[in-house]
Amino acid sequence: MKVKNHARICLMISGGIMVLALLLSLFGLGINMGLDFSGGLSIRYDMGQAFDQADVQAALDTQGITGYSIAHSGAQGQILQVRIPELATQEDIQNLQSNLETTLLAKYPQLNTATGTANYVGPIAGAALVRNAIFSVLLATALMLVYIAFRFDLYSGIAAIAGLLHDVLIMVSFMVLLRSIIQMNSSFIAAMLTIVGYSINNTIIIFDRIRENNAKPGYHHMKREEIVNLSVSQSLGRTINTTLTTLITIVTLYILGVDAIREFSLPIIIGIVSGVYSSNMINGYVWAWLEEKRKGQKSQPSLKPKKV
Repeated sequence: MKVKNHARICLMISGGIMVLALLLSLFGLGINMGLDFSGGLSIRYDMGQAFDQADVQAALDTQGITGYSIAHSGAQGQILQVRIPELATQEDIQNLQSNLETTLLAKYPQLNTATGTANYVGPIAGAALVRNAIFSVLLATALMLVYIAFRFDLYSGIAAIAGLLHDVLIMVSFMVLLRSIIQMNSSFIAAMLTIVGYSINNTIIIFDRIRENNAKPGYHHMKREEIVNLSVSQSLGRTINTTLTTLITIVTLYILGVDAIREFSLPIIIGIVSGVYSSNMINGYVWAWLEEKRKGQKSQPSLKPKKV
């Protein structure tokens, strides 16, 4: 299959997605932060049997709790997990837990209160998690730039890092666009770092093929863009096979998994698609543009005045 340079169109599409996400954020429709970032209370009980979420909702509504989320897990759907926004005091948390247990025990006597857990995450811990996530991505990006620049060349490193930043920003943008169906919790950080590694692996394979073709005597007359087209075409079969294999597994996890698995798998799906998109349609052409620009500067005649 012959590949053509559509990097400009691809960048415009990606830019449009990012701008839309930015505008939504400015109008108060940004990322739906979970408890790991915003702070709050997470309560977990083994109900001993499948339960009706309406009963849990009624128990929480009676206490005037709003903005909560309810999820279930376990082989029979017997594990209850409730997430509640930040409460005022420790006494409020204890009263909530006590009243919730009393109400639910009346309908579900098999509820095991001994193994129940209530974990509180403060907003300070959430802010620290955000800082650590940003630092992790920046550190990984810097180290990858050094590695790729050493293994290939500086322009390859710059192009690869541009692709990584593109993938991370696309993942964040879709967290804004899909805020009604997914929350951002600590699992997103794990997904983001996973995609950084996955994306750079795809990019290195393309750049390795570019380096091989660029060194062949028969291709010396070709423009850098044409070499990138050829290299992406030669790697396309491998890219399609590995991507589909990975996506089938992750999509299955998203469809069949519980809410916690979905919070991890959906960003992974977005990141995989974005990583394949950037490594094949953007990164190589950024390198080609930088190389052609460098060659153009070298070929320009000197403008220094001649001595008389």
